[in-house]
Amino acid sequence: MKKSATTNGESPSRLIDERIKELDDWRGKTLSHVRALIKLADPEVVEEWKWRGVPVWSHNGLICTGETYKSVVKLTFSKGASLEDPSGLFNASLEGNTRRAIDLHEGEELNEDAFKALIRAAAALNRASAR
Repeated sequence: MKKSATTNGESPSRLIDERIKELDDWRGKTLSHVRALIKLADPEVVEEWKWRGVPVWSHNGLICTGETYKSVVKLTFSKGASLEDPSGLFNASLEGNTRRAIDLHEGEELNEDAFKALIRAAAALNRASAR
């Protein structure tokens, strides 16, 4: 996995580690779990830290963000509207023409195989767009 540096020189991966640790509840565990799935799906993914503290995963362009709120972990796919989602994982930001999101609430299970397929599809779409 490639790493990107933040403007103050800190490793984005380390900042994501810190965010997970500071959450210290189901949100941290969920963010850690989806992060591991993203890395499994795309070992060349680049971790970034943007917009004052949002974990971002990219490969030839943004794949998704991992925002944490009080009652949800939101995974927003920047080109989600262009991705096939046969398992119906996208359950938020459905009204737009570009983005789609997956809102995960406490106790919810994520279809890991379908999620990894979305990650791979998003990376493939980015590669195709970069040509």
